[in-house]
Formats: sequence, structure tokens, C-alpha cells
Amino acid sequence: MVANPEILAPYAEASRGFSSAELDRLERRLDRIATALDSAFRVPGIGIRFGADALLGLIPGFGDVAGVVLSAYLVLEARRLGAPPEMLSRMVGNIAVDAAIGAVPLLGDAFDVYFKANKRNMALLRTHIADLRSRDAKVVSAARFDRSAR
Repeated sequence: MVANPEILAPYAEASRGFSSAELDRLERRLDRIATALDSAFRVPGIGIRFGADALLGLIPGFGDVAGVVLSAYLVLEARRLGAPPEMLSRMVGNIAVDAAIGAVPLLGDAFDVYFKANKRNMALLRTHIADLRSRDAKVVSAARFDRSAR
């Protein structure tokens, strides 16, 4: 028995029509993940926010790799939503900067608190989701809502 691996569809095919409810649900889920990774906790008194990515970075070696893997999930979902290659490249670049500087002991841990790669990637993804919504928006005749036409 031969297993058929799943192959990601090319960009043009990946942007299949998602319903508005699917996009809303997906956006909320991905935003929760980005928030958990970048700003789930707040330091009382000074208001600095940090997330699981900064905490994972405290674990030498494993923590930085785990943070990159979790961050890469947003890129995978963006790919599934049909995000353009330029956007995917920017998202990967945000993760690469976060991982490269985050790997430096102490300095990297402080950097992880201030450079929120997942929040940046979620902002990019929100623009793509908005484009998907506008592409699928139904055009309604203005005459339907014009009171003078009655």
C-alpha cells in the first residue's frame, strides 16, 4: 500500500472560496495563537506584554526551535489561505529575524519581548483575509436602498 502525501496547491488554486464564517473563525483562532505567542502576559505596573515565545526563548536551544515551529504555523495557514508569495516571504522574514536575534543569550530574550513577529504576521494576514472578504462580497444594487426611488 502506497501513501499519497498531501501536496500544497499552487498559489492560484489555494485561494478557494472561503465562507465569511470560515474566515471569521480562522482569523479569531490565528489571532489567539499570535496573542498567546507574543502578548498573553502583562508585567504589572509597567504594562510590558510578552508571550509564550519569550518564555520558550529562556530554554536554551529547544525553546528557540519550538518558538520557530509554532510561529511557522501562521505561515502555513497563510499559505493555505492563498496569501501571495511576497507576503509569505515577509512573514518568514519576521520569524527569521525573531529567531536569529532571539538566539543570542539575554539580549535575544529581551528582544523577544519587544519584537512581536507573530503579531506582525497576523497584521499581514489580516490584510489578506480582508482582501478575500472583499473579493467575495456580494454587490447589492444601490436602488434597493435609495428611498427616493420608491
